[in-house]
Amino acid sequence: MSAERSTKPRYRGMATVESTGTFDLPEERVWVVGDLHGNAGWIQTLLPAMHRFDPTMRTILQVGDYGFDHGGRSAAAVDFWATNAGIERVLVTLGNHETWDKITPAQEASPGQAIRVSDVAWLLPRPFTFTIRGRVLLSLGGASSVDKSFRTAGKDWFEDELITDAMEHAAIAAGRADVLLTHESPVRTTPSVQSVLTTNPFGYSLEALGISASQRERVQRVSDATQPAVHLHGHMHVYGDVPLADGRRVISLDRDTFAGNAGTLDLSTLEFTPLPHAFIRQR
Repeated sequence: MSAERSTKPRYRGMATVESTGTFDLPEERVWVVGDLHGNAGWIQTLLPAMHRFDPTMRTILQVGDYGFDHGGRSAAAVDFWATNAGIERVLVTLGNHETWDKITPAQEASPGQAIRVSDVAWLLPRPFTFTIRGRVLLSLGGASSVDKSFRTAGKDWFEDELITDAMEHAAIAAGRADVLLTHESPVRTTPSVQSVLTTNPFGYSLEALGISASQRERVQRVSDATQPAVHLHGHMHVYGDVPLADGRRVISLDRDTFAGNAGTLDLSTLEFTPLPHAFIRQR
């Protein structure tokens, strides 16, 4: 981790403990976790299962819809169960369903910095580049809420969720990356995601789907420019893993309570292995 740190004040219920401009971590393997939606019960199930599978791992890369309110009580579950599992840090690539009314002011106070908001949770800016075991990782959070017609603006839906022109251009300017972490899916993604997009099982409006499509196009342009060997994303609530013709690999992670919600990423080989369901069911 870089030495540049600073103590920050409280913003509308969210305390920023410290900030950093990058990470340079030594781990050979890390966890990658999909949407959590602030589900403390799932954390209580998932993190012990991860520890049973491999008690040596110290870092979680979380790909959005983290959903824990770090001005509220639910976030304590993450700190408690992470500490019990030996997890030292959770690096969050923010999604669309986040407490943006609290996150945005805190991020604006530390522009371009990852901010630690609990014992283990770090919220990453958009974009953010860091290294693990010599590999370059690029995080670009954000996505479109296709269900915003069922939500209330300023309460559980925020315009801040969207990936902007400036974010897209800054991500591309960051250069080549070995691993791309996004919440939103790219256009070229797994068959399971393509099936969701084709069938629209929840009947979302054409307007909402159009905004979502434009966000996927942004992510695809970033992926094409940065050429990651592996691209991991959440948002679509299905698991999938597909090799592309150009040698890149795209992996979509499922949501909380489903077996495809987590897995390990080997930084030496860039191979991803889902957490076996047997470890989740074990008590």
